[in-house]
Amino acid sequence: MDGPQRKMHESHAYILAVIPPKMFLRDRRPRGTTVAQAIGESYFTLLELVPRRGVTLHAQERVSLERNSRGKIERVSRRLRYEDLAPESTEELPLVVEIIVTKHENKFVQFFNEAPPITTRLHSLQLLPGIGQTLMWALLEERKKEPFKSFEDIASRTKLQNPKKVVTARIIQELQGDVKRWLFVRPPPQEEEKTRPR
Repeated sequence: MDGPQRKMHESHAYILAVIPPKMFLRDRRPRGTTVAQAIGESYFTLLELVPRRGVTLHAQERVSLERNSRGKIERVSRRLRYEDLAPESTEELPLVVEIIVTKHENKFVQFFNEAPPITTRLHSLQLLPGIGQTLMWALLEERKKEPFKSFEDIASRTKLQNPKKVVTARIIQELQGDVKRWLFVRPPPQEEEKTRPR
């Protein structure tokens, strides 16, 4: 997912929390603006959104970010880092990520079917929490016989009990920034710079 020069535009996002203005007094933002913290549906980009006047937003609500849409969002005001999230957003994050992973199960099952080796000693599957050498080989052997069809199929044919939770945990790790490689999340800005050709 971290190829250079790739457009990573989020068309939809899920609301994590609506933040009243008083929480941002330490910021240089003008007082009196209510913002929503959200996560993009395609690349898990953390975003700050400005809702249209008079709309009500709820945690876990899916909203359109398209410019011409008549949705609830006026504009995306900035990209956030994990550290910028309010406590309510951090608390909501695992639930919302799991909702997105469930909705796009096919995309993540495809990862299990197509994940390549990174080096001769490390496979992309091993970047998922709880997948060591033995489980990696079991996954590779099983997918050779027949591609996985669902998370349930992966769980029934290997010892990986809950693939959805494993993918969700990896996405949270990537959002927190304590990884060297990004499998599912849009890399943070400084990492994007590194991947751009000079």
